Amino acid sequence: MVVGDDGLLTDAGDCWPYGYDNSRRHALPQAVVFATSHEQVQQTLQICNRYRIPLIPRGTGTGTTGATVPDRGGIVLSLERMARILDIDPRNRIARAEPGVTNGVLQQALAEHGFFWPPDPTSAAVCTLGGNLAYNAAGPRAVKYGTPRENTLGLRAVTGAGEEIRTGVITSKGVVGYDLTRLLIGSEGTLAVITEAVLKLTPLAEAKTTLRASYRDVHSAAHAVSAIMAQPVIPCALEFMDGAAIDMVRDFSDLELSSEVGALLMIEVDGPRHCLAESVATVTAAAEVEGVIEVHAASDKAEVEQLWRTRKALSPALRNVAPKKINEDIVVPVSRIPDLIEGLEKLSRDSNITIVNFGHAGNGNIHVNLLTDPDDPEETKRAGSCLDAMFNLVLKLGGTLSGEHGVGLEKRNFVAREIDPVTLRLMNDIKRQFDPNNILNPGKGLPDP
Repeated sequence: MVVGDDGLLTDAGDCWPYGYDNSRRHALPQAVVFATSHEQVQQTLQICNRYRIPLIPRGTGTGTTGATVPDRGGIVLSLERMARILDIDPRNRIARAEPGVTNGVLQQALAEHGFFWPPDPTSAAVCTLGGNLAYNAAGPRAVKYGTPRENTLGLRAVTGAGEEIRTGVITSKGVVGYDLTRLLIGSEGTLAVITEAVLKLTPLAEAKTTLRASYRDVHSAAHAVSAIMAQPVIPCALEFMDGAAIDMVRDFSDLELSSEVGALLMIEVDGPRHCLAESVATVTAAAEVEGVIEVHAASDKAEVEQLWRTRKALSPALRNVAPKKINEDIVVPVSRIPDLIEGLEKLSRDSNITIVNFGHAGNGNIHVNLLTDPDDPEETKRAGSCLDAMFNLVLKLGGTLSGEHGVGLEKRNFVAREIDPVTLRLMNDIKRQFDPNNILNPGKGLPDP
């Protein structure tokens, strides 16, 4: 046996928890395999390829689009036991790690050497490196430091055909051959299973200041985002919460805001200690657009944690109010955020669906939450029409349907609106080259050809 008795589950009850992710979807796998090495991943893929058995790679299941749900049956390949940090090399600013190591553990290990890996999703404490790479999941710091694609130099992986490949380099420059590293990152496990990654590290900043800017309405906050991103100092985080989001967290955090506050920006500025005050002043001046109420700087670590608790309390609060809400992560150019917000307000009124907006405003990545009850057929119909119109709005504004949550099953049927037929054909051709028997996470990411 490839993985041994302790690496295989076949009982339906044992397999059940591995049939879902953080979406509402669930499907029971026929078996769950726990790999602990690259060789075990390769052997498992070769067996599945030989017998045409679907194989679905999985981390800890924090994704929201159904990309790890085995909706066509088959075997779930859990990578959570491949959790070793293989090397940290400060002299070359790189690290090598397996896909099962969690983002939080990785960051703690790197911090001991004075470095960090920029991607920091909200679920960093439990999400895995492999999942971050599979979705190109980034988090707040992407506004300044980029996504996994900009911070990964190379990969070791196994294709859907069971063949080992190595992509990329371990140097900061390299242009030999096609860029398969960036191709695999964000492919949601449909082309290959990543077994090792070479990560580009960034030195920790000497100092950081956290600001909370409050505004009378969401339009003022949206214009402030554009003003902040139009000046030279790039914040390392620029998070946005609309009035509905603020109302959601009032009972779930120690938020002390007057009722006149209609929107918030959470801003972090980092850099060398000797020039941080000047950078903070520049960002503060940009944030003080018409409609601003206050731009407040946290005075100590305790206050920083208090301010961020507001943002982190939001997702649990929304789950409490609407456990089966529709959660989207669309992106528009930063300058079009005001138009997006105006359009979403109109959609909310027209559909009578409550919409709550928050997210990574610095790069236009807004998490749009439709608070609906899927057990109400009439409301579900209205929510569907609202979602359809929202995607059309995003594309009209020059945006994209997903920034970091991926496509999975949830958005697969909308992909053809964004990607032209010729490009889709080429993408399907690439899928066939990597996975000729279509066993690796079939049916995810792209509409069926």
